[in-house]
Amino acid sequence: MKTKILALLLALSLLATLSACGKKEAPDTAEETETVEPVHPEEEPETPPEEEPAEEEPAEAEEAPAETPENGRESVSQPAEKPASKPVEKPVEKPAQKPVEKPAEKTAEKPAEQPAASVDLTAFYESLAANSTNMPAMMQADGETLDAFYTGLGDIKTRQCGVYMAMISAAVGEIALVEVENAADVQAVKDIFQARINYQVGDDANPGAAWYPASIEGWKNNSRIVSNGNYVMMVALEGADDVVAAFNALFA
Repeated sequence: MKTKILALLLALSLLATLSACGKKEAPDTAEETETVEPVHPEEEPETPPEEEPAEEEPAEAEEAPAETPENGRESVSQPAEKPASKPVEKPVEKPAQKPVEKPAEKTAEKPAEQPAASVDLTAFYESLAANSTNMPAMMQADGETLDAFYTGLGDIKTRQCGVYMAMISAAVGEIALVEVENAADVQAVKDIFQARINYQVGDDANPGAAWYPASIEGWKNNSRIVSNGNYVMMVALEGADDVVAAFNALFA
């Protein structure tokens, strides 16, 4: 290709030179009647000019063409982009509904049992002494005298305790009034009071501590033991039944 282009260029330059020489000689030969035609070299068949190759692009543009299977290289196929996976929306878990707790039914509260009205045993004895006409003069027993005649009474827990004895041993007159702290001790107090009566009355083998037959008969027939709640009374006195009635009236 380059050889043809060079030959064409040489031919064109030769023609240009000959035409220039002819123009210079023209004035000298103008007078001549005959014109001398320039001898042209054998004209070669004109070949259409070949298209000049496109100007080379800058080096930046000359990048290695994409490799195709024709070049003997396997084309590297890029992995297809996977579509972005949408996050799976989890269903919103509703909190478990707690069963409505019904308020505990309030049981009807029973009114607190009020303790029995307190009875002043000392005041009761004083009222008997003031209103009785057949009660002998008495004194309150305590200390060693109480332990000797009412053995074991000092070991029982009591709220009130009063024992009143006739000042003359031959006279029949004695009252014992007790309020215990525990109801379980009521029977124990009764047993102590009964032991006092038995001691005064005695038996057929042993005469009682009352000594005199009238006194022994008085203890035997006119002695009473009665209880009401935690309150216990022993009375040995003429008209003992009236004293018992008055005692029970305190709790009516």
